[in-house]
Amino acid sequence: MDPEGSGIRDDPHVKVMMAGSTLRKVKSRSWKKPRHFRLLEDGLTIWYKSRWAGKGHSTFSVTELEAVREGHQSEVLLSIAEEFPADLCFTLVFHGRQGNLDLVAESPEEARAWIQGVRKLIHKAQTMDEKERLDQWVWDWFQKADKNKDGKMNFKEVRKLLKMMNVDMNEEHALHLFTMADKSESGSLEIEQFVHFYKILTQRDEVWKVFQDYSGDGEKLLLDELESFLRMEQHEGEQSTQHARELIDRCEPSETAKKQGAMSLDGFQMYLCSQEGSIFKPEHRVLYQDMSQPLSHYFISSSHNTYLLEDQLRGHSSLEAYIQALKRGCRCVEVDSWDGSDGEPVVYHGHTLTSKILFRDIISTLKEYAFKASDFPVILSLENHCGVEQQALMAQHLRQILGDTLLTTLLDGQTPQQLPSPQELKGKILLKAKKIGGLENCLDETLTDEVSDEEEMANDDAESLAAGDPPAECLNENKKKSKSKLSRELSDLVVYCKSVHFHGFEHARSHSKCYEMSSLSESKAKRLAKEAGTDFVQHNARQLSRIYPSGLRTDSSNYNPQDMWNVGCQIVALNFQTAGLEMDLNDGLFRQNNRCGYVLKPDFMRDSGAQFSPEKPEERQGYRPLRLSIQVISGQQLPKVNQKEGSIVDPLVRVEIHGVPQDQAKEETSHINNNGFNPLWNETLNFIIHTPELALVRFVVEDYDKASRNDFIGQFTLPFTCIQAGFRHIHLLSKDGTAIPPSSLFVNISISELT
Repeated sequence: MDPEGSGIRDDPHVKVMMAGSTLRKVKSRSWKKPRHFRLLEDGLTIWYKSRWAGKGHSTFSVTELEAVREGHQSEVLLSIAEEFPADLCFTLVFHGRQGNLDLVAESPEEARAWIQGVRKLIHKAQTMDEKERLDQWVWDWFQKADKNKDGKMNFKEVRKLLKMMNVDMNEEHALHLFTMADKSESGSLEIEQFVHFYKILTQRDEVWKVFQDYSGDGEKLLLDELESFLRMEQHEGEQSTQHARELIDRCEPSETAKKQGAMSLDGFQMYLCSQEGSIFKPEHRVLYQDMSQPLSHYFISSSHNTYLLEDQLRGHSSLEAYIQALKRGCRCVEVDSWDGSDGEPVVYHGHTLTSKILFRDIISTLKEYAFKASDFPVILSLENHCGVEQQALMAQHLRQILGDTLLTTLLDGQTPQQLPSPQELKGKILLKAKKIGGLENCLDETLTDEVSDEEEMANDDAESLAAGDPPAECLNENKKKSKSKLSRELSDLVVYCKSVHFHGFEHARSHSKCYEMSSLSESKAKRLAKEAGTDFVQHNARQLSRIYPSGLRTDSSNYNPQDMWNVGCQIVALNFQTAGLEMDLNDGLFRQNNRCGYVLKPDFMRDSGAQFSPEKPEERQGYRPLRLSIQVISGQQLPKVNQKEGSIVDPLVRVEIHGVPQDQAKEETSHINNNGFNPLWNETLNFIIHTPELALVRFVVEDYDKASRNDFIGQFTLPFTCIQAGFRHIHLLSKDGTAIPPSSLFVNISISELT
């Protein structure tokens, strides 16, 4: 068995990789060391070591790679461009937040072979179907466990392998399975026999039971049996007949069964583990929402201090941080600009030790990566601390580098009564900043009331303002405090996103234009949401609001974005570089609608006369609470948390509901001792959901520890409205939000009206 097929191995580029090459690994201008790299026999693992290090070597899998960039396309390689020409350089980009690998080959031909070879392997890994993926996974384990590389595995090696795979099985049972698979009675398993062993090991009784319930002869599901399963259990209604035919065609491995128009247990399990058997509605993965409504009617995936890869005080500022955020579908990025010592504006977190990058380099990066993940508009939120001269230079860079991509004029020449739509703004970058006067051209050269957005944090974080909106005399105080000059050139580039100070909902209702928007710190926004939820929802139906983390979060931690979405805030800026619950929720909300970074708000939040308060969901028109019942059946091949030999996880599952305050809830199963391979819970968790349109459901798997905090194993978060009822698999993600196949949960979900 060769999971990669011989085809790819005969490829001349892949052959070069398998023969091995000496490539320089570059970490900085001064750290450039030769390492020997080669592709292992499995056609999937890249192995490398230094010439001098004795036994030490490192490996990574092609499945961890997202792309290969050619030439000087990273900050590190740009810094050594004079020393090494572009045709020797390339960058391996990993999924998630893992750092890139910058490499320099000895010849252009060698660089080309690695660039093309790795691209082919990435493509191959991405286009594998479920069966190939499983074969690959089995093959990987076989390679890992066959310590003496004789292509066979004796019982001792198998015992070791079971531990590596998170299986705790008594000796007797393991030996029984081993003997069943060892058909030649040689005391060892070759790869084919090992596949058989793996099959017996992963036989899933809980799937077999469901299969038995619908199969007349216990051997196969006939077309009408599969159809009734899809109708009764998977709630598919009318389309069941058509779908049953398609599934047999797509998922059934046995030709014989296919000819009979039937599905075997293997095919049934294949279907349940596929995308269609997943918890996420396939029709919501694609672009399914109306994109022609005003910008204020959408939640917009947004990043805070986008230039930081680490914390807010000493962190490294990096162009890579922009690339990562944009690749994740982020549609609002932030730039903090300051006067640079040599006349060029720089970006960093002012008054801290974070490193600096050139403003113009960020704009070039934006130009290149803005529309790779999504065609819909990107908002560039400018936190401007520059003097007039360097502001004019920023305006010049924006115009020259972005060209037509930068929106600099009204779409139809008319002063808008409402914001344009994502559809109309496709492929455009919008500048959000201060503006002299309005779109109606009232000219006032000096801007007053000019506290920079983030400087207002001092007030909010100290909660120095009493609750509610500040009285008028406070505002006049503010005016005296600061008068800053704004360059006409920069001001002219602001069209639909003019930053203004927030003077309360009443003031906004009577004075504000739809293109004016305010930034509020999390604490101020949270207070307004609690005290005046309905006003906030109505305000956000017409105008954009941007929320940013408190200045006290110097560790780049995040606040819970759900509280802000509950009142319709569109631009809820998070530290994308920080993994955890908050980014899981952000990834979860924006996983729908083709991950385009825009999600249409529920209809009761889009009407400026809307009477919705997240504190009192039952008062809105059309209130229909739902009951959500989740039977957590089993887990499959959960990753090991602790790499210590012999340690095996004790998993439990927690389901969390994030939504309006009344919907916030969590329930968990008990833990299963020593089984990360195929734990069985069979426990049901129940929830009542008052505002389903705003709820997110997060599944978390943890390793139970009675003495200390549980360790995180994996999670998956999705909008309640994207859940498919029935028997479903949940494909788990790592802390970083990247896939960890084949780890999954098997659940049965039912959603019903609360009567």
